[in-house]
Amino acid sequence: MFIGRNEELNILNKKYNSNNFEFFVMIGRRRIGKTTLLREFCKNKNAIFFTAKEESKKSSINNFSKTLNEYLGQPNSSSSFESFETLFEEIYIRFKDKKMIIVIDEFPYVANADKSLMSTLQHLIDNKFKKTKMFFIFCGSSISFMEKKVLSYKAPLYGRRTGQIRLKANSFKDSMQYIPKFNNEQKVIAYSIMGGTPKYLELLDDKKSIKQNIITNFIDTFGSLFEEPINLLKQELREPTLYNSIIEAIAIGYTKLNDISIKIGEEKDKTAKYISQLIELQIINKEIPVTEEKGSKKTIYYLTDDMFKFWYKFVYKNLASIGVISNDILYSEAIEPYLSDYVAKTFEDVCKEHLQTKNINLQLPFPFLKIGRWWGNNPKTKSEEEVDFLAFNKNKAYFVECKWRNQKTGISELNDLKRKSELFNQFTDKHYVLYSKSGFNKELTELAKKDNKIMLYDLDDVCYIKT
Repeated sequence: MFIGRNEELNILNKKYNSNNFEFFVMIGRRRIGKTTLLREFCKNKNAIFFTAKEESKKSSINNFSKTLNEYLGQPNSSSSFESFETLFEEIYIRFKDKKMIIVIDEFPYVANADKSLMSTLQHLIDNKFKKTKMFFIFCGSSISFMEKKVLSYKAPLYGRRTGQIRLKANSFKDSMQYIPKFNNEQKVIAYSIMGGTPKYLELLDDKKSIKQNIITNFIDTFGSLFEEPINLLKQELREPTLYNSIIEAIAIGYTKLNDISIKIGEEKDKTAKYISQLIELQIINKEIPVTEEKGSKKTIYYLTDDMFKFWYKFVYKNLASIGVISNDILYSEAIEPYLSDYVAKTFEDVCKEHLQTKNINLQLPFPFLKIGRWWGNNPKTKSEEEVDFLAFNKNKAYFVECKWRNQKTGISELNDLKRKSELFNQFTDKHYVLYSKSGFNKELTELAKKDNKIMLYDLDDVCYIKT
């Protein structure tokens, strides 16, 4: 199933339609949809698509040779090249005057099998391929390898690429297309569990309940995601134990460096080093209040992948109970009572995406240039305050509150948002945006009709359903 990725396809097609040699690098975590995107791009085009595996240099050359022979209409040929250099020389000879795509999926496997490959490619690109109209695409799931060995200025191929894509998870809007039979509430919950990773979304059965999907995929020991995060970490990291502890600490609410280091029982410097590695792998990220300058000490950390977040919050800490009690009881006691609070954070991200979409489409009273969470001290009450999102442009600002609960949002929530806005004297034109899972009471709805600085959005709005 191919959904979304229109922007990435447009970028690739634009490069393909150039009259120049193109060398594209694509990076993205496993399961994110890189191969599916590239195969969609290659449809109805002249393309050689080689998927590398962890194998010896000789085996890798043999399999690439087989792929080339199959493209040339010689599937039964047993001929193989002596080296990658002679293989690429043959590709040059045969296709130098044609528009041809050469994809190497999971490029790190090939590069690790032949340490001289990248220097060989550097020489061939500089002296032969750059004079052609061919399009090379090297794709990799090992983010650390692609960053250090392909994109780094010290890498042999540095300066040769003509473009790159860092493939991220699908948006909520695109992710909903995987689960059309779920109602709006179920769609948000499902997104909070699987995130926008296509491979995970495909595991959802929208003819079954959320509970059934969670048990089938996460709690059942034969489930597809029962050990997924652990397996992914093992592929990237040599010592996953401490990384596990850090990820779990963040998942259950320890978001500051000092709190994380205390929770896992390690020194701050060591914890920071491991966190940096997880940031490099795009498993976690850091954030500062949106009004702060870079370098602020108010940094907090959060998990970027919702599946990781869900797994470490609900599965990892209950591993010892799985198989001891029934899956139904484990769900009802260890997951269901806490699921709504968990989903609330993802709902904020969904609301943020909705507001950004309206901003891009110029559907707001004024366009904002920056958006993010805000937290800080209230000098009057000496307590910490939070604003779900603050979006602003010069002296104009949107103050955003997102409510994921089973009751309508009313005037009291608006007044509380206005109270928080008084902490920001730099903004003289203030607008108030409220999102609510359960809608709004009559009093607030009537007030919003009279005041164009109050904007109300419910689940139908964030799920792009016109009423």
